[in-house]
Amino acid sequence: MLTAADPLPSLPRRVLVAGVSGSGKTTLAGRIGARLGIPHTELDGLHHGPGWRPRPQFLDDVRTLASGECWVTEWQYAAARPLLTVRADLLVWLDLPFPLTLSRLVVRTVRRRLRREVLWHGNIEPPLHTILTDREHVVRWAIAGRHKLEHRVPATLAEFPHLVGVRLRSRRDVERWVAGLPD
Repeated sequence: MLTAADPLPSLPRRVLVAGVSGSGKTTLAGRIGARLGIPHTELDGLHHGPGWRPRPQFLDDVRTLASGECWVTEWQYAAARPLLTVRADLLVWLDLPFPLTLSRLVVRTVRRRLRREVLWHGNIEPPLHTILTDREHVVRWAIAGRHKLEHRVPATLAEFPHLVGVRLRSRRDVERWVAGLPD
């Protein structure tokens, strides 16, 4: 697995960004797309339908995305991961300290709720008290699943030898790595 200091062996055309909620997957995916001149598709936008229900065409949309010649997206949703991974040529793992990602997630969640920001398909963050009452709330989900990528990413890289992996462990790593991408 490469680090922020290592050069990429080739120019990536299909890029996945992994990380826990709040790590900055979507932000980094957008930056990678802009830097490399390839489109970024936000996977949450394909997944979430009105009322936070999964869109029935989600996996068909993921298959269409994966079949494209170039793209950047987030590596999430168990059913979508294999469809994307088999076609990707780069997996960037945002392995930032959990206190940082958790604080980002909480701030983002509170900001979105207080501002009633409209997200995918008209959804807004639920009331803040649901952090305590909803087992599927994004903050609780992030806490419960914070260690899953420690196994999942290395196992995936072993299973898909064509896939180049880059592990970024700090904000400084992220900035250094992005600065090293060709424009």
